[in-house]
Amino acid sequence: MKPDSTSGARILSRKIRVPILLILSLFLVGVNAPKSPVKGILMTPEALSTLPQSQRVIVDTRPAWKFLLGHIPGAINLDDWWEFTHKVKGVKGLLKDDKGFIAAKLAPLGFSSNKPIIIYGEPDDPWRTDGRFFWMFEYYGFQNVSLLDGGFISWKQAGKKIERGRQNPTPQPESVLNSINLNPDIIADKYLINKYFSLNNSVIIDNRTQKEFKGATPYGSARSGHIPNAIHIHWPEFFQADGTLKTLPALNSMLSQNGIRPDHKIIVYCTGGVRSAMAYFVFRYLGYKVRNYDGSWWDWSQSSFPIEDG
Repeated sequence: MKPDSTSGARILSRKIRVPILLILSLFLVGVNAPKSPVKGILMTPEALSTLPQSQRVIVDTRPAWKFLLGHIPGAINLDDWWEFTHKVKGVKGLLKDDKGFIAAKLAPLGFSSNKPIIIYGEPDDPWRTDGRFFWMFEYYGFQNVSLLDGGFISWKQAGKKIERGRQNPTPQPESVLNSINLNPDIIADKYLINKYFSLNNSVIIDNRTQKEFKGATPYGSARSGHIPNAIHIHWPEFFQADGTLKTLPALNSMLSQNGIRPDHKIIVYCTGGVRSAMAYFVFRYLGYKVRNYDGSWWDWSQSSFPIEDG
């Protein structure tokens, strides 16, 4: 028996629905599938040792006295992230974005726009300022920035050569940094975050300690609490005990347990954008779109924007 007009429509509808559902399922799988790590931004001691000294800039973020006692050959020492900040309307820790200042500060230390930058610190540094410098250099427009996995300890454990004494940079003319452009896509402020509340594909992550998240103010914040709806992930949770990054499955599992999907846009914050910059690095490594809020709780707590306690 031939189908009537209505049954024919149902058969046609089924024929259309099947491929549509298949495409939709593939799309959903793609959205929720873990991202592939970004190559080149997590450096091993072995890979770093193969780079000719004249073709890279290595940044040691440890205290100057530790640098003098031993550092990676050819490294320069930037031990104070505060040097690159200023205070605006009472909010401290905000990153300077004046290109003249950037060129005058970095060119004498050997930086140029085409040289890879590799940054290292110490795994037991409670602030992990190497993460702050990583984010800073990316915001300043440098295109090839990496972190040394495990920091200086991993370099020593790998049996690599150590140099002692003062730094000996090869100064560059300030003009070599004329081509850098600031990257506004990786920085956040309170106004942007206030807009994110209404977006379903965004997540705000608080990288401070649990006590700070619940209301402690050990660093002189105007108010206690956290940004509404923020997810708490203390930044050391991304790393193993020796300071190396956790495995890819472990990182993806942790994010999944916190309801973070690969299609989410991420904003990270802490007190002044230092600890959260380490989380910024991790999300960059995992391929997420991520911004670091340099004003962080110092800024948000003295604004009129809402907060949550507990």
